[in-house]
Amino acid sequence: MTKLKDYIQLHLNILLFSLTSVFSKFASVYYNKEGLTSPLLYVFLFLMIANCGIYAIAWQQVIKKFSLSTAYANKSVYLLWSQVWAVIIFHENLSIQNIIGILIVLIGVWTVQKYE
Repeated sequence: MTKLKDYIQLHLNILLFSLTSVFSKFASVYYNKEGLTSPLLYVFLFLMIANCGIYAIAWQQVIKKFSLSTAYANKSVYLLWSQVWAVIIFHENLSIQNIIGILIVLIGVWTVQKYE
């Protein structure tokens, strides 16, 4: 049960890190719309930096519980979250190549987990 809790923490941390790209894209959108005068540009830049700081501290705590190969293999699940945010938040299309790529990454993560 403790290991399950550790994996949940690991993946919540990866999910948190994936939000950095969401904030980055929003900052880019507002920069393209209004330039450097957009207040929302600075809000999203601040959220990016704050999110990275929180993630860095949480990541250091989480990786103590795993071997580095396991932690970094699981970190590639970030790609899955990025695609989820792209579809849900930004209404982008998910191509068959995206789906195949995500499946390959997940198979790789599963392979590493299998041998831990």
